[in-house]
Amino acid sequence: MERDDSGYHRALVQHVGPGARYTYRLGDKTERPDPASRSQPDGVHVASEVVDPRAFAWTDDAWFGLPLPASVIYELHVGTFTPEGTFDAIIPRLPDLKELGITAIEIMPVAQFPGSRNWGYDGVYPYAAQNSYGGVAGLQRLVNACHRVGIAVVLDVVYNHLGPEGNYLGEFGPYFTDRYKTPWGLAINYDGPDSDHVRHYFIENALYWLDECHVDALRLDAIHAIMDFAARPFLAELSDQVQERAEAVNRRLHLIAESDMNDPRIILPSELGGLNLDAQWADDLHHAIHSVLTGERSGYYEDFGRLEHIAAALKQGYVYTGQYAPHRKRRHGAPPRLNEGHQFVVYSQTHDQVGNRKDGDRLSALVSFEDLKLAAATMLLSPYLPMLFMGEEYAETAPFQYFTSHGDQDLIESIRKGRAEEFASFGWVGDVPDPQDEATFLRSKLNWEQRETGRHRALLAFYKALTELRRRLSPPSHLSKEHQDVTIREEAQVITVRRWWEEQQVLIVLSYASADVELVLSLPDGTWKRELDSADERWMGPGSISSDVLQGGSGSRIALRGKSVAVYRRVDRSEDV
Repeated sequence: MERDDSGYHRALVQHVGPGARYTYRLGDKTERPDPASRSQPDGVHVASEVVDPRAFAWTDDAWFGLPLPASVIYELHVGTFTPEGTFDAIIPRLPDLKELGITAIEIMPVAQFPGSRNWGYDGVYPYAAQNSYGGVAGLQRLVNACHRVGIAVVLDVVYNHLGPEGNYLGEFGPYFTDRYKTPWGLAINYDGPDSDHVRHYFIENALYWLDECHVDALRLDAIHAIMDFAARPFLAELSDQVQERAEAVNRRLHLIAESDMNDPRIILPSELGGLNLDAQWADDLHHAIHSVLTGERSGYYEDFGRLEHIAAALKQGYVYTGQYAPHRKRRHGAPPRLNEGHQFVVYSQTHDQVGNRKDGDRLSALVSFEDLKLAAATMLLSPYLPMLFMGEEYAETAPFQYFTSHGDQDLIESIRKGRAEEFASFGWVGDVPDPQDEATFLRSKLNWEQRETGRHRALLAFYKALTELRRRLSPPSHLSKEHQDVTIREEAQVITVRRWWEEQQVLIVLSYASADVELVLSLPDGTWKRELDSADERWMGPGSISSDVLQGGSGSRIALRGKSVAVYRRVDRSEDV
């Protein structure tokens, strides 16, 4: 190969087509797979395969993407979502997700990782879709099928590190730096010598998923671990490139950041000094709901646990906006005054919050059935982008545990030790499930048949009712922090949320009390009709005690079951009640 002045090496090889295997020879002996490989059919240590991603026959010409505010996201892991654990096996389940009210699926990382089972955050070939999932052709078939039924696709990508096994990228150039550290190894060189080329590698990767695989949005993993102090940060450059591509292809393309910094600059436009990303994961609502319902106060839950934290998250997206956070032992966050509601992705469960527990236990294993409905309503009826974690909609009983299939024994032992030490701050005791044991992976697969029985079926119906309510009524479907009034009744352990849009108003009453409560409310004049009560027997609740109709005024009286939610809509004068 010939080296140019920039340090790139080139060669033109004739008569090589799809299916051919190849490596790069470094020096006299060392052979490595292509760091921009599109296919690693035999794993991370051996030859790359030539594929033609442009050969796929797309049928989504009429697909222009979905507006971000219309999204109801469903996070899934390809390997455990179905018994087969492939892209193709997801396709028959899309009608179920559509009926649930899902408008976008978020796929955990699929970049090629060692072995056949992994969460995906150990990927080492950012351009190669995991071979055991079906490779790039399988991903393209899935995306095409999603667009056919009106579902957008968000792909989780990891630009803060590469995995430890099969990571040969550093042998090809200065892709890493020892000036910074991440929790997972060497930081990527985004602001040092030759970093222009490193940025190009990852920006082209983002555009590859958007262009060749027709993905609609990218979820950027842990951007707080992207160490970059350049005047124009990598993430700002990435945002500009993606926006330019969106205009060129006439399709909505989005970037969603994961960050624990409570920093609104991430989602502020560049004109206001922001990174111009479209949205970010917002952990605070999850932490607030979880700590109140479970009573857990260890680890980062130390900073939460009171009803006022839930109310604060509903009001502004963050709980911590500059005040002292005991767990962090410092002030944390800044007020997101200029950010829109659709810029915050909220949830009551995620792969992180479930899988990073010692036993990978879901919320359904920790709280009551009524608590599950309350958590779902708090999240789905908030003025933010809701995201469900696969299986939560029917109270899946299988855990979601951490699993790997590494080949390096020293690495395996290091991961086992590290997981055990990680859980010490939470006070969890007992044996940690072995990540390397295949049984850990198999335990984490969904049990789809549960959806058809008992409380699982009732909870699924309740989730469908919530997403239908969100679509049908104007206030829940318009994600505005400003068009709401959040009030906390500490003595009753109740939060009331009145949301409005144009002429329509909705009242959401969230009772976190253990016992039944009765409240006097002050409501705008008019008649308020009950739309939903989670205590209703059709949701297998204890039976509703809330009134079918409330009359507005300063003396509106309402009774509620403990751990329940009731939703009312102010009706038009012409409407029969």
